[in-house]
Amino acid sequence: MADQRDLFRIEGADVLITGAGGGIGRALVKAFRDAGARVYGADREEALMAGLDLSGRLVFDLADAEGARREIDRLIASEGVPEVLVNNAGWTRGETIDAVDGAVWEAEVGINLNGPFHVTAPVATAMAARGGGAIVFVSSVNGLAHYGNPAYSAAKAGLIAYARALAVELGGKGVRANVVCPGSVRTHAWDHRLENDPTILADVVPHYPLARMVAPEEVARAVLFLASPTASGITGAVLPVDAGLTAGNLRFVRDVIERRS
Repeated sequence: MADQRDLFRIEGADVLITGAGGGIGRALVKAFRDAGARVYGADREEALMAGLDLSGRLVFDLADAEGARREIDRLIASEGVPEVLVNNAGWTRGETIDAVDGAVWEAEVGINLNGPFHVTAPVATAMAARGGGAIVFVSSVNGLAHYGNPAYSAAKAGLIAYARALAVELGGKGVRANVVCPGSVRTHAWDHRLENDPTILADVVPHYPLARMVAPEEVARAVLFLASPTASGITGAVLPVDAGLTAGNLRFVRDVIERRS
């Protein structure tokens, strides 16, 4: 019987992670390195990946389709097709409908949906030609229900649909595609909100059944699971890592049901 500690080992596998320099990205790099993988990181600036234990660095902006394709082609030509692709990079600032104009919409859909497509399409094609591979998208609970950030949410929902298309159409060629949907994760992405309101986290936590935000490492472990051979029978799945947010409305239970019972 296999040692339980070996269930998520992917010894020697080549893994490409976008947004490697961010909070979740850094946790992903460590998780895959600890699992025995060779990790290649991608981000918009090489300086963002400083201090990471990487086998190679790709530098491109997700909004630059040609630049992304050029770097992906370079990686495949020099190192071969990665066994695992993790589409992690993302960004948002248009937090409500009235903050989303045409420019904001184009920018956020470009980064959060079109960008992952331009990274994934050549890798998925090469994986299928080789006969296998695993793709994991880091979407968001915003792709499952509305929690603000309309353009970002539309893009993240699009990632789920795209992952399912890959799972259905490329499954027969050994390619798996799955999605992780984090809830609120305490990374630098929250810094601008905390600058505006240092008490905001106290308002966030009551919405979560686990009474806390999710840690980047928890997202990384879920991604590693879906990418690993342990999840070999799983494709087209959407896994919330959200401290229970999408399981139900805790504030409604407390403020309405318990109050009136």
